[in-house]
Amino acid sequence: MPTIDDLELRPGHRVLLRADLNVPLRTAPDGTRVVADSFRIDAALSTIARLLEAGAEVVVCSHLGRPKGVDSAFDMEPVRAVIADHFPEVEVLENLRFDPREEANDPGFAAELAAGFDVYVNDAFGVSHRRHASIVGVPPLLPSAGGITLLEEVKNLTLLLEAPARPYVAVLGGAKVSDKLGLLNALVRQVDTLLVGGGMCFTFLAARGVEVGDSLVEEQMIDQCQHLLDTGKVVLPLDIMGLATGDSFGEGERTGEPQRFGLGVPAGYRGLDVGAATVERFGEILVDARSILWNGPMGVFEDPRFRQGTDGVAAAIGRSEAYSVVGGGDSVAALHQAGLAKNVSHLSTGGGATLEYLEHGDLVGLAALRHSREP
Repeated sequence: MPTIDDLELRPGHRVLLRADLNVPLRTAPDGTRVVADSFRIDAALSTIARLLEAGAEVVVCSHLGRPKGVDSAFDMEPVRAVIADHFPEVEVLENLRFDPREEANDPGFAAELAAGFDVYVNDAFGVSHRRHASIVGVPPLLPSAGGITLLEEVKNLTLLLEAPARPYVAVLGGAKVSDKLGLLNALVRQVDTLLVGGGMCFTFLAARGVEVGDSLVEEQMIDQCQHLLDTGKVVLPLDIMGLATGDSFGEGERTGEPQRFGLGVPAGYRGLDVGAATVERFGEILVDARSILWNGPMGVFEDPRFRQGTDGVAAAIGRSEAYSVVGGGDSVAALHQAGLAKNVSHLSTGGGATLEYLEHGDLVGLAALRHSREP
């Protein structure tokens, strides 16, 4: 992978830096939009500093959210304000996804982005699995390299792929088996134990013949879950926290009293988190691990009634002495809220990109850098 040093930067060189500045926003008391969590911006600062130290002129480009065309709710102004606090001289272009040609990987848009620049640097690992113009369209047009954060991501994730210390334990959550089937199939070949929580656990429980009430189940995935269970590596929850089907949950209105169920969820109820016995069991397995991967919450993390599973896993991984990699917004947020983020070996800026790299060992954005235009 070409690095910034390979670019042989000189004072005055213009650098187009693709960063991942897709951060959550909130409304301040005065009504302005501000950055709610600067984790991804902070991750880009070391690369910006390195480029400026070489005397380069840096222009940063990124997407923000999923706008449908130009939308002031997704303009880059809140991000510009944070970048300016660190580097007032750095320009931040407007949201790339305001132009539909970005996601269409339009060659004309890539050429417009590259025009006037001497080199290109990709530090946006979190979107390097996307075949977008700013990721794969620009490298053929300019001498290109990976940024500091991107290369650190590759180095840390490759440790899990090539020679993880054992036992190697993965913890997966999230809503659907179908979203992570490829990764699940890859992980059962790589890990010693796979702990499954989140909404996806109910399809696994259904495959085992356990009653799951009105919990989320992907019927079309039951056979695939049974195949994964047959490996003997999958560990499922021992107990479940849930609500009556008519009750509401999540970030909005919340009704009903949480109920704890043992093995199985009765009719008229749906599971929304793992229970205390599961947290204890998962913790016992994690304490003996030498390598850990965690991606995805154990329950409806945004509802405080159903975050004990996610918090419990965060605490267990934070106490562990294993080499640990955590990716995905809710997982990283749980560690930050618990004050345990510094206890983890590597916090990944990627969600889907992290999972795809662990599944395939490469990303289209990385391949584009390796085949970029020669200096």
